[in-house]
Amino acid sequence: MSKSESPTAAEKHQVLIIDDHPIFRHGICAMINAEPDLHVCGEAGSAPAALDAMRRLKPDVALVDISMPGTNGIELLKSMKAESPKMPMLVVSMHDESLYALRALRAGALGYVMKAEALDSILTAIRKVLSGEPYLSPKFSDRLVFKAIRSMDEGLGSPVDKLSDRELEVLNLMGRGFGAQDIANELHLSVKTIETHRAHIKEKLGFHDSKEMVRFSIEWVAQQQS
Repeated sequence: MSKSESPTAAEKHQVLIIDDHPIFRHGICAMINAEPDLHVCGEAGSAPAALDAMRRLKPDVALVDISMPGTNGIELLKSMKAESPKMPMLVVSMHDESLYALRALRAGALGYVMKAEALDSILTAIRKVLSGEPYLSPKFSDRLVFKAIRSMDEGLGSPVDKLSDRELEVLNLMGRGFGAQDIANELHLSVKTIETHRAHIKEKLGFHDSKEMVRFSIEWVAQQQS
């Protein structure tokens, strides 16, 4: 191909977008497809659809959101990694890096970028993970490395490490002032399921009552954002 010729869609890096918000998918698809070296080969709004698209389309990289109906993004990362261990995955999420990035990396993601960051950062992150290098924003990378060293090498870490990925989501939303119904709506789950998660959090972290648990969640979220 001569320098004057543009690469065809098939010659570009193929990107799979996994997010349950159609408006976001539309916007990021337009941004990616405008790049000379990238092309969106498919979209998915749920974990089952994402796994099906990955198997059919065999993308070069997948962009994965954390919050989705049913199976959350962390569990989806684990499933995708098990099936396609060499495919780089980049989490693009509304959630703060300090809350989920370490878990996402442990689950198999090669990078983590927040939706609130500039579009150039998302493109930079895509190209970096495509080259086989991890991507974290400079603001959080040092802190996350420190947390990883503490929790994995020294066996220390936060009490919330005892929680499942879904329980961590519930704890985060409690700390942001969400009630049970609000959390259920946000995570597309029933109020009964949310109450079960709250009970597990209370038991695992040893709280005497719900007020103590909520107070801890508020302080914990504030600490993560400091």
